[in-house]
Amino acid sequence: MTTVAAYAAPAAKAPLERTTIERRAVREFDVLIDIKFAGICHSDIHQVQEGWGEAIFPMVPGHEIAGIVSEVGPGVTRYKVGDRVGVGCMVDSCRECDNCKAGQEQYCVKGNVQTYNGIGKDGEPTYGGYSQKIVVDENFVVRIPDGLSLDVAAPLLCAGITLYSPLKRWNAGPGKKVAILGMGGLGHMGVKIAHALGAEVTVLSQSLRKKDDGLRLGADHYYATSDPKTFQELQATFDLIVSTVSAPLDFNAYLTLLKAEGVLVNVGAPEEPISLNLFSVIGGGKTLAGSMIGGIPETQEMLDFCAAHGIGSEIELIEASEVNTAYERVQSSDVRYRFVIDTATI
Repeated sequence: MTTVAAYAAPAAKAPLERTTIERRAVREFDVLIDIKFAGICHSDIHQVQEGWGEAIFPMVPGHEIAGIVSEVGPGVTRYKVGDRVGVGCMVDSCRECDNCKAGQEQYCVKGNVQTYNGIGKDGEPTYGGYSQKIVVDENFVVRIPDGLSLDVAAPLLCAGITLYSPLKRWNAGPGKKVAILGMGGLGHMGVKIAHALGAEVTVLSQSLRKKDDGLRLGADHYYATSDPKTFQELQATFDLIVSTVSAPLDFNAYLTLLKAEGVLVNVGAPEEPISLNLFSVIGGGKTLAGSMIGGIPETQEMLDFCAAHGIGSEIELIEASEVNTAYERVQSSDVRYRFVIDTATI
């Protein structure tokens, strides 16, 4: 085992603090990664605060991990020392169910092993990317193309795939009108990816405060959802709406913005339940759907796509000691658009 420095929450809702954790010895099919950068996802905050239910503490958050391979097990064939790699939201799955065999490990019937706040097959808790090193089975590691800097690539391991997967699944592209609901860490990636796919892109945001950014990143249109006229003007406009908002919304209102047989797919994960009038989907044959990250093959596809189109996250690089301030700023929407920890400062 290896002792490494990390930042952890010792208890629910407690500030993160510097500590040390143990990483397992490299097994036959394992890859040891020197973590260079770790993104801060809103999911990290939800879990530290137990917003999604009881959690495991101490907790080392972080599932947007970019680094360099420093050791491989004797059975590893996919990676070698020096490779640029990433780790996202999961580090194992059953590998036997139909979903796993189809490359959709995120929907593992038996439940995948989360990168942090999870229990591995060895019965030990998992610790995430706010640390200096991590050991992961090679099957849950992805390659970061040379065209992507590691710092702006780190958030792609969650934010990037979370938007890429539904945009691809529901055929965002030329001739399609796509709305991205929310202009934050997830939403700004949706704008970039939908634009690169060739769709006509609209941002729906609470205010026009980030309009210049939205247009710069690839949006064709930008509307404030706080203005009632927006819902009148855009009625029956979109083929696809991707909601990145992690707070309850009036989905009945947003469903009116879809064309007949349009899709509103939710990737945000509110802590509270929503209310829905089913006539909002019955009328117009509309679909209210969900999507959760992506499988390992699709995550690699996303990274290759982003490298080919010059897409990285818009980041604010911070030192590890600033993580608690960063959490506060994320909760007040004061980041453009993803905090990334320089793990050399841990």
